[in-house]
Amino acid sequence: MDSRPSDRWSKDRAWAWYRRQPWPCGFNYIPAHAISYTEMWMAYNFDLSRMDRELALAQDVGFNGLRVVLPFVVWEAEPQPFLERLDAFLALAQRRGLRVMFALFDDCAFGPITDPVFGPQPDVVPGWYANGWTPSPGHSLVRDAAAWPRLQCYVQAVIGAFRDDTRVWVWDLYNEPTNGVAIGTTSAPLGEVSIPLVEQVFAWARAINPAQPLTVAEWNGHARLNDLVRQRSDITTFHDYGDPQRLSDHIRELALQDRPTICTEWLNRGMGSTVAGCLPLFQQAGVGALHWGLVNGKTQTHLNWGHLPGQPDPPVAQHDLFRSDHTPYDPAEIAGFRAAVAAALRRRA
Repeated sequence: MDSRPSDRWSKDRAWAWYRRQPWPCGFNYIPAHAISYTEMWMAYNFDLSRMDRELALAQDVGFNGLRVVLPFVVWEAEPQPFLERLDAFLALAQRRGLRVMFALFDDCAFGPITDPVFGPQPDVVPGWYANGWTPSPGHSLVRDAAAWPRLQCYVQAVIGAFRDDTRVWVWDLYNEPTNGVAIGTTSAPLGEVSIPLVEQVFAWARAINPAQPLTVAEWNGHARLNDLVRQRSDITTFHDYGDPQRLSDHIRELALQDRPTICTEWLNRGMGSTVAGCLPLFQQAGVGALHWGLVNGKTQTHLNWGHLPGQPDPPVAQHDLFRSDHTPYDPAEIAGFRAAVAAALRRRA
């Protein structure tokens, strides 16, 4: 029986959902030709043929899921065309065997933009990690509770349009709330101001009662935020860019919640979060794994967080599996993913 709209999923329902699917193994996706998620979903940049060539790489590896952030600013400017783009993207992902986790909000800013603008996005600044990145909905709207009815309309319109769509895998309601420190701006950090909005977003989403689970990932040690997302999420999700020992400890801690668990961000080679070291841990624990990045491009995520022009390039690429020419950074990583996915399928058969 379905839960009432206000109810969090029971553990039994969450585990039944998880066990109906293959071991989740995939990636966070932004096309190489987009400098931000705002640009990805703008009409002038939304290019299904280019995205299909990239998602074909993912299909060839054997990935079965992806996570992608949505921009409030594009939905508000053109709500119906935006929903049509989501539908087209879902169709593309389905053809490539990929389930889609949509993230509705994101506090992160790696450059000077803290409030996104509808329109052409900035050019790449070579050597500046993600210089054109845009939060969603933007820090000013996060701080302005009087504007939140606009955000409620967005949440409920998007989830409502796809609430029973089997191509939508999970609703990740808010990426890294409170992580609002931007480089190249004098704006104050968001701090705890995001937490009441997280609570509201859960309530708005629950009112739609989608068939897919709701979640917000734990990404730092903020006790108040982590308590909230542990109480409200149907499945446990988390971010971990640490080395294998840290990841192993993190997985054991989260297992105490006794809910299906997916790591929705990992892979930072310079910090020890590597395919060789971490992927076996996810597989052994039955924890889903969505690493950061598929094809390197305008976001320049081969560089380290905070990397600025003039600084030396890191000795190893931080994120992404493929260079912009679609050659892998390390063929052994691709082989490792293929082997892990194939082994999981054999166990399931």
